[in-house]
Parts: sequence; C-alpha cells; structure tokens
Amino acid sequence: MDTAEGGAESRVSREIAFEGPVFDVFSDTVRLPGGNTARRDVVHHPGSVVIVPVVSDDIVLVSQYRYAIGAQVLELPAGTLDPGESPDAAASRELQEETGFTAGRLIEIGRWCPTPGYSDEVMVFFVASDLTPGHASPEEDEAIQVVRLGRDAALRSVRSGEIHDLKTAVGILWLSTFGAGSEA
Repeated sequence: MDTAEGGAESRVSREIAFEGPVFDVFSDTVRLPGGNTARRDVVHHPGSVVIVPVVSDDIVLVSQYRYAIGAQVLELPAGTLDPGESPDAAASRELQEETGFTAGRLIEIGRWCPTPGYSDEVMVFFVASDLTPGHASPEEDEAIQVVRLGRDAALRSVRSGEIHDLKTAVGILWLSTFGAGSEA
C-alpha cells in the first residue's frame, strides 16, 4: 500500500505478541514524522478473497454462525489465502468449497483493506459468473448454508442492515453500481 507523503512512520522495533494459525499480532515501536515514538499493535494477515457469485439475477450467499459476534451472518463466500496461493486460485477454491459452484468467468474487481487502523489484511474481490453447480465441500469447522438472493433483495438487505457484514455490503454495492460484466 502507498504511504501518504509527510505521514510516514518508520519501525524502530518489533515484538511478536501472538502467533496463530491464521494471523499473527505484532507490537511495533514506530518513529513518528516529528521524531517521537509510539506503539502500534498490528494484526498481520496473509490476505483474503471475497467472491460475488452471480447466477442470472441472483447473488449466491452463504449463511454461517460467526462466533466472534454471536450471530448467524449472511455473507458472500470468502476465505484466507493459503501460503503461496494466488488470489484467483483462492477465489476458485473458496467458491467451490463454500457453495459447490465453479466459475466459468472470474473477474477481479478491486482490493480493499477492511481494517487499516490495526491490520495489514488486503481483501481481493472477484465477480464470479457462468457458474456450474456442484457439491460444496466446506472445511470441518464450517456449517454453511447456501442462499440465493435476487440482486434487488440483496441491495434492500444491505440498506435495512439485515446484511451487516462489511465485505458483503461492499460486494453487493459494487455489483449494484457497476454490474457483473464490468472490469474494474
């Protein structure tokens, strides 16, 4: 990511605060532009993909329980990049695992940082079309239900707050604004 001119901070030291299977947390001491130092806790994430699967006038979503917020969440298929995996390979893998669909066409539409205040994660978004149905193969710790929602209904669900997952709102709003066949 580019750094805004005049606001760059430089790392003086780094300590690992937590190592996990998906992400690590670092506690960094940084030098501020004025010369003072400050602490920055940073979640290092390998990156993720978000897929906006389109079938006719429907968007394919998944519903799953999210422990961190204690709720069932309606969201776009998504997942973390495996080591050495390209975003397009991860998008194809996650789409098949979570929904059973394979995409005949996969278009990258953008890269967004969901929480730049404390994480270096970059989410790579794709629109998937020309879908062929198949059998989902979710991971052992995932209980996923596939849900098809018309584009207008999906947009209304974002507006009403029924869909409150940020990556899903971004994907649906992008599709509503630019359409499935658009190049970013």
